[in-house]
Amino acid sequence: MFLMSNIFTKSQLLKYKKLGFSDSRLAELSGKSEKEIRSLRWELGVRPVFKRVDSCAAEFAASTAYMYSCYEGDGVNEPECEAEVTERKKVIILGGGPNRIGQGIEFDYTCVHAAYAMKEMDIEAIMVNCNPETVSTDYDTSDRLYFEPLTAENVIEICKKEMSRGELLGVIVQFGGQTPLKLSQALLDAGIPILGTQPDAIDLAEDRERFRALLDELGLKQPKSDIALSEEQVVPKADAIGYPVLVRPSYVLGGRAMAIIKDRAELEAWIRDMQVQFRGKLFENPILIDMYLKNAIELDVDCLSDGKDVFVAGIMQHIEEAGIHSGDSACSLPPYSLSDKVIEDVREETAKLAIALNVVGLMNVQYALKDGEIYVIEVNPRASRTVPFVAKTIGEPIARIAAKIMAGQKLNSKTGQFTLASFGLKHKKLNHVAVKEAVFPFARFPGVDVILGPEMKSTGEAMGLDKDFGMAFAKAQLAAGNALPRKGNVFISVKEEDKPQALEIAKRLAALGYGIVATHGTARLIEEAGVKVRGINKVREGRPHIVDIMKNGEIQLVINTTDGAEAIADSFSIRSTSLLQKIPYTTTISGGLAIASALEAMNAAPMQVEPLQSYF
Repeated sequence: MFLMSNIFTKSQLLKYKKLGFSDSRLAELSGKSEKEIRSLRWELGVRPVFKRVDSCAAEFAASTAYMYSCYEGDGVNEPECEAEVTERKKVIILGGGPNRIGQGIEFDYTCVHAAYAMKEMDIEAIMVNCNPETVSTDYDTSDRLYFEPLTAENVIEICKKEMSRGELLGVIVQFGGQTPLKLSQALLDAGIPILGTQPDAIDLAEDRERFRALLDELGLKQPKSDIALSEEQVVPKADAIGYPVLVRPSYVLGGRAMAIIKDRAELEAWIRDMQVQFRGKLFENPILIDMYLKNAIELDVDCLSDGKDVFVAGIMQHIEEAGIHSGDSACSLPPYSLSDKVIEDVREETAKLAIALNVVGLMNVQYALKDGEIYVIEVNPRASRTVPFVAKTIGEPIARIAAKIMAGQKLNSKTGQFTLASFGLKHKKLNHVAVKEAVFPFARFPGVDVILGPEMKSTGEAMGLDKDFGMAFAKAQLAAGNALPRKGNVFISVKEEDKPQALEIAKRLAALGYGIVATHGTARLIEEAGVKVRGINKVREGRPHIVDIMKNGEIQLVINTTDGAEAIADSFSIRSTSLLQKIPYTTTISGGLAIASALEAMNAAPMQVEPLQSYF
C-alpha cells in the first residue's frame, strides 16, 4: 500500500496515526518491531494529546477529568493537550477492558476498591479503562480517568504524560485480570514502575519450568506436567504423562481452549480445532499439559501478602470436582467437608508460595485434594474473580487492603502468629457458611450445551449465606435463578463411576418424598437397594423416553452426568430440554449431592432472610 520502504517520515507517521493505525499494526506492515516504531515516533515527536469530556453532561460540575487520546496538528505546530497533569503523588490503576467471559465485574470491583484506597491515602487515583458499563469508569470513582484501550502503546503514553509532572508511584496491573497483567513487562521495559508483585514473579508463576523448580524447592506437590513448544511435541509429551490430560494454551483468559483429553485421537482433533480458532498461531505461546486428577476435590485460596507476612483470607472448596473451571464451579467458604488438618496444611502451603514469589498484594492459588494429598494446580499472583465473594463472606475489604499494601503499607503480623495488627486482620473461624454459585447465559443461546468443563461459560455469580451448608446452597441456587423444587420427580442418569453416589442421592431424596425416575441401568441399581423407582427409556431407546416426560411436566429436577463423546452427544437433548422447560439440573454428581443436602435443609426448616451484619 504505502510502504515502499521501511522508513517513515514525521508527516507519514502523523498521517497514519490520525487514520487509526496502531504501533503494532505499523510494525507488522513495515517488518519492524513495535518497540522500533514507538522509538521512531518519539524521536520524531509524534505523540498523542489528550482531550477532556464533560463526564456529567453539563448537569453539574464534573469531579473527575474524563480523557481520551487523539493525534492532532500538522507536524509543525504543537497541538493542544488538555490533560492538565497535577503535581500530586499518583497511582495508575489498569482496568479489565471490555466485559467478556472470565473477565468482568469481579475485577472491576477490585479496581474500584483500589481507587478508594488511594484516595484514603491522599494519593491521586488515575483509572485507565475502556468499558462504559463499569463502576471504575463512573465519574466519581477515581480522581482522573483515561478512557483508552488497554494496549501497551496507549498505557505507556498515558504513563509518560502523567510522569511529566508530580510523582508516579507506580501502576497497578494486578486488579484487572489477565489483560493488564500481560502489559507489565512492556511497562517495566519502558521505565514505568509497577506497584506490588513484580513482572518476574508473575512470569515465574506462569512459566511451567521455573514454577516446577520452585515447587520442588519448597517441597510442594504438583500433578505430572509438561510444556509443548511446537505441534510435534504435544502428542509425545501427553503420551508420556498418560491420559486423561488437561491441555491449554498459556496466558489465556477464562480457561479459553482448555480441554480434558481422554486419548491420542481426541488430542489430535483438539490441535486441529485450536489451530483454526487461533488462526494458525496456537503455538506462539507454550501449550501446557497436565495430568488430570480424576474425582479430586478442588480448592481456591485467596491471600494477602506484603512480601514478608501473609494473611490467608479465604479457603474455598469447590462443589464440582476438579476439571470444572473455577469460575463455573459453585464453592463453599469455609470448606464443607475438609478436616482442620487439611485446612491448616493448605494455609501453610499458601504462605510458603506467597513468600517465595515475593507477592505484594493479592494472590490466588488453586489446589486439588486427592487421596489425602494436596497438589498445587495453579498460582496467580493477582486479584482473582473470587475476591468480592471472600470479602463479603469474611467482612474484610481485602481488595482495598491489598492496594494499600502495594502502595507501601505493611501487614505487620506478630512473629509466628496469624494475627495481623496493621489492618485488624485475624484468622478466625466463621460461624456461617457462604456458597457462591455461577450464573450462566444458556437461556439466551438456544442450542448451546449446558455441560460444564475446563473452559469458563458463566457470566455472573450469586451468593447464599446461612449457618448451615445445605441452606446456604439452597439460597445460592435461588439467587442464581435455579430454585430447587419442594416436591415432584427427580430424574437420575449417571455415568458408571457415579452410580454409588447416585444411589445415595436417590435414597436421600426418596426419604424426603420425591419420586425417582432413572434410565434402566441406573434404575436397576436403585431398585436393588430397595428404593422405589420408575424406569424410563433413553432417547435412542425409543418412545416414550425421558425427553417426552420432561416436556409433559413430569420431571422437576435433573441429575445427569456423562463421560465420553458419544454419551455426551446422546444426553444433549436431556440438558437442552431442561433449559427450555426451566427444570433445575446439575451435570456433576457432587452437585447432585449438594442439592440433596439443600433439599434436606429446606425440608427441616423454612428459609430465613437475615441482614448480612448479623453474621459478624
